[in-house]
Order: sequence, then structure tokens, then C-alpha cells
Amino acid sequence: MLVAGLVLAALAAVLHVFIFVLESIAWLGPRARATFGTSPSEAAATKELAFNQGFYNLFLAVAVGLGITVTAAGSPAVGLTLVFTGIGSMLAASLVLVLANRARAAAALTQGTLPLLSTVLLTVALLTAH
Repeated sequence: MLVAGLVLAALAAVLHVFIFVLESIAWLGPRARATFGTSPSEAAATKELAFNQGFYNLFLAVAVGLGITVTAAGSPAVGLTLVFTGIGSMLAASLVLVLANRARAAAALTQGTLPLLSTVLLTVALLTAH
């Protein structure tokens, strides 16, 4: 369960790196505008906000990646704390997204499913460890 939970956490981190790229690097491009449903003028008006938000996503991914690395290096208390901080923040952000705007439920599901599954598997792994 531990390995499966860490793999799902890693996939969540990869997804959040992709979100970082869309928000902080490619925000004005057609792919990002289609993904987030913005017009060229809306994208231009929100470029600075998206840039900042993209880095939040990157930092969460980095925390998860560091946590997985530290766990694999033999310090699971520190490593899993970092992983849970990252995936917990990702999951909480997905809940905020859907609560703020029900029309964003699909985006919240995309953003929150991997962190949720990872949280469940890692929690079960920790509760059943002897």
C-alpha cells in the first residue's frame, strides 16, 4: 500500500507540474486558454495571477517529490510528512475549487482524485504497519 500510495502521490505531483506549465509558462497560448476557458483578453488580464498560482502548484509538486525521495532514503517520518502536506494541500485546493464554483467540478475532480487516492492508501499503509 505504501508504494502504491507514493506512486499515486508522484502522479499527482506530475499533474501539478503540468498545471504549473499551463498557468505560469503557457497561459496566453491556445492550449491553456482552452483548458481554463479563457478568452485572449481574459488570459491577458489574469496573466500575473495565473503565473503566481502556477508556482503554488509547482511548490506542492516539489514538496511531494522531496517527500517521496526522503521516504525512499529511509526517513519515512519526515518524508511522509512532506508527502501528506503536498497531497493534502492539493486535495484541499480541489475542494475549494468546487465549493467556489460548481461549474468547475470536472477540474476539481481532475485535480483532486490522485491526491485523494494517495491519501487513502498512505493512511491505510500507516494504520496497518506493524
